[in-house]
Amino acid sequence: MRSFIVVCGVGALAFFAAGLIAQDAAPKKNAAKKRAPNPALAAIEETPGLPRVLLIGDSISMGYTVAVRELLKGKANVLRPPTNCGPTTNGLANLDQWLGAKKWDVIHFNWGLHDLKFVDATGKLSDTTGAGTRPQVSLEQYEKNLRELAGSMKKTGATLIWCATTPVPEGSAGRIAEDAVKYNEVAARVMCELIVVTNDLHAFALPRLAEIQLPKNVHFTPQGSKVLAEEVARVIEKALKPTN
Repeated sequence: MRSFIVVCGVGALAFFAAGLIAQDAAPKKNAAKKRAPNPALAAIEETPGLPRVLLIGDSISMGYTVAVRELLKGKANVLRPPTNCGPTTNGLANLDQWLGAKKWDVIHFNWGLHDLKFVDATGKLSDTTGAGTRPQVSLEQYEKNLRELAGSMKKTGATLIWCATTPVPEGSAGRIAEDAVKYNEVAARVMCELIVVTNDLHAFALPRLAEIQLPKNVHFTPQGSKVLAEEVARVIEKALKPTN
């Protein structure tokens, strides 16, 4: 769910051949380059009078953010925190800032892929079988965190939509495929108790994985992200319509 606005340094090539030391002062052809900012994280200009929708989620949501904006253009202002929202622990630390002071009409939110990933003692992604490794957030703590996060968002008066965590394929680094189901089961219990609508993106994506997801990777192809966006936009648009 690990894509930030990242600055990638490409180290200068070092040449150790004799007689080339004098070139150190010359401009390096392979100077550090910056990756273009992710358009999903860019600030947008809101259209006055339209409902405000907040997308909270990790890199999976970042993948479908721009397409959801296009699909809901003229119907809603679709915003998101300018970051990968990571695990529930990150949500607890930053939710107030992400919500801000303005009114939200719909909040479509997800945590999970970063919670269930295995980390070592330093917090880095690790092999699931390594000594001392563990899920970044345990199932028990995940449930507590989700309950607190959803409870805080309900206080905004927005219509909440929980987005189930998308499938983890076999062979995905630092994750166990079955854990996505376990974490979703916990989330389903919390959302049922709090009467929060669920967008079951896990069930939606599962029969399509061969066409839309990268092999042995939790991420989706560009076309796959557009497919997810269509479902996300459909669910959000339904929530925006009057019920009477």
